[in-house]
This record gives sequence, C-alpha cells and structure tokens, in this order.
Amino acid sequence: MGTFRYPAEFRADAVALVRSSGKPIAQVAKDLGVNHETLRTWVRAAQAAQRPGAAAESAKDAELARLRKQVTELKLEREILRKAAAYFGSGDAGLSRFSFVESHHRAFGVKRLCQILKISRSGFYRWRQAAPARAARQAADRCLAEQIRKIHAGSGATYGSPRVHAELCGQGHRVNRKRVERVMREHRIIGRHLRRRCRTTIPEQPASPVPDLLRRDFRTGAANARWCGDVTYLPVAGKWMYLATVIDIGTRRLIGYSMAEHMRAELVIDALNAALATRGGNAAGVIFNSDHGAQYTSKAFADACSAAGVRRSMGAVGSSADNSLAEAFFASLKREILPAHGWPNMHQARLEVFRWLTFYNTRRRHSALGHLSLAEYEQRSFMLAAAA
Repeated sequence: MGTFRYPAEFRADAVALVRSSGKPIAQVAKDLGVNHETLRTWVRAAQAAQRPGAAAESAKDAELARLRKQVTELKLEREILRKAAAYFGSGDAGLSRFSFVESHHRAFGVKRLCQILKISRSGFYRWRQAAPARAARQAADRCLAEQIRKIHAGSGATYGSPRVHAELCGQGHRVNRKRVERVMREHRIIGRHLRRRCRTTIPEQPASPVPDLLRRDFRTGAANARWCGDVTYLPVAGKWMYLATVIDIGTRRLIGYSMAEHMRAELVIDALNAALATRGGNAAGVIFNSDHGAQYTSKAFADACSAAGVRRSMGAVGSSADNSLAEAFFASLKREILPAHGWPNMHQARLEVFRWLTFYNTRRRHSALGHLSLAEYEQRSFMLAAAA
C-alpha cells in the first residue's frame, strides 16, 4: 500500500488542536486517528516555521544539500575520468568509449558514464547489441592475421600488403585488399622499405660506340629477346661483395648472376655465362642492355657477347633510368634482406643473397606481373608462345 498524505489544512488544524486543548500529543493523535509520531512531527515543523530566520535557515539547508550533491557528482566525474585515462592509456587500438561504458556501468551507471564521455545512450545500446557480430569479425581478423604472419615470414619479413594480398588470393582466400592493410596495420606486420641508394657505375669509354637498342622499353613480352644487367655493392664486414645479374626483360626472371670480392670483367662475364646456360646456349640476336660501367665496356665482355651472338645496348652515361629494371631489382634485394650494417662475413652474405635470389625467381609476387610469381608468369609466357 502507498503512504497516505494528509492535506495541509488537516495538518494545520491538528496542530492548532494540540496547542489549544492542553492534552498530550498521543491523546490528540488517538482522537484524530493518526499516528502520534506523525502528529509530533507536524507540531515540530510548525514550531520551527515560527522561529525567526526559519525560512533563511531552510534555504541555507537546501543550498548546502545542493552543493553537497554537486561535490559528490564532481568526485564521481573525477574518478570516472581517472579510470578512463588509465583504460585508454593501455595503447589497445580496439578500445572505445562504448567499451569503457560496458566495463564500468555497474559501478557508475550507463547514464552518468555516457554524459561524462559525451556519447549517446542509444548509440551505446546499439553497440552492445552488435557485440556478437563484432566478436565474430574480431575472431576472423585474428585468424587472418595468423595467415598473414605465415606469408610475411615466408617472404623473409619483406612482403607489404599488396604482395600479401596477392599471396592470399593465390592460396584461394577471398579477402579485400583494404582489410589486409588494416589487419597488418593493427597487428604491426610491416614489409621492408627502400634504403638509400649508392652509385655503383664507374664509367669508361668503350673501344667502339654501343647503341641504345632498348630506349627504356622495359615492358614485359617475349622471353629470351631482351636482357639487362648491372652490378651492385653489398657491404660485408667492412669490405664489399659484388653481385652481377642478368635479367630477362620479357619475363622479369633472373637468369644469371655471379658474386665475387672483385669488380673485374670476369664478374659480369660469369653472370652472362650463367644466363646462357639457363637459356640452353640459345642467345643469338638477344639484346643485352647495361650501363657504361668499366666491366661492360671492357673488351673481354664485348668478346664474350660477340661469341654468344648477343647484341650489346647501352643508354646515356649517368642515366639510371636507361637501366631502371636492373636498378629496381637491386633496390628490392637491398630493401628486403640487407642488414643495417651489412653481413658479418662473406659466407653468410652469399648464403642470404642466394636464398633471396631463389625466392625471387620461384615464389616472390611481382606487382608488374599482376602479382604472379616469376615461375608462374614465365610458364604462361612459354605456353602462349608454343600455342601461337
């Protein structure tokens, strides 16, 4: 049952009766049919109202109560903000103001938390309702992150999101590229970035002028028609190891290479011979493009090309763009495997470079080839050539 509230007129008359009758409050209360403590409270209230300054005291009491309530609210707000600072200071990117409300609503209440954090209660309840679907997405992202880590590790921790996405698609997974970027960013899975380049070409005037037969045409096309080569320095224990390469421009495949501790003409001739062996000695009419380095302008290299039927080509002096494919190849190699201070010894350097060259030719995804590996692309090229 609810509490009965007596009218103000009835309360005033009851107090007047107590004062005029001279009877005890308990007797008057019994006569009126009310509780004697209730009547006593009415009498005390009437007496207090008649005291001088009673209204002012009542106003002060009300103001004091209001201020006390305000202080309590401010203390609660300070405590909530202190907890929020600790909560979001953990660095977890998955935390949100909604998740903070969910974690602390039993202690402070949803309404107060939403007011202090300046979010809507309806938004919080929608967020809570979507929790199962959100948990499922998070679980799927964790599963995807594990797959990405395996691909990333398999690439020697070099792949960025484009190649990781291509590898996932190649494995039969249907996943959005932007989702791969987001998951890699959230899980701090990072590919290698470009290092500073250094100049490696030491020009020398060839015995006879060599024309530019390529004219910066590095588009893919028929295999075994156009090759390019270059030499780079690799730091090893305070010294240099030199790598010479031969790349088939039509298929992007590395078909020949040589590593040595010197930069004599034999270095590039050995790389050329390795390329000839890869192509079964069939190089008649092939264009070989290089820069004006002393090794490529030497008589020994010119004789080796002539003996194999290879036509030499050279761009302008000092123009890296005229041999950009070889330059890009070295940039990828150094970006993906070169330690910050070089390798500690020649044996480890040769082993790491050999592993990467093998990975480059057989498994590495190439953006210029639609993110196919070189092995896949060259196989398709030969199949199309045979069909034609």
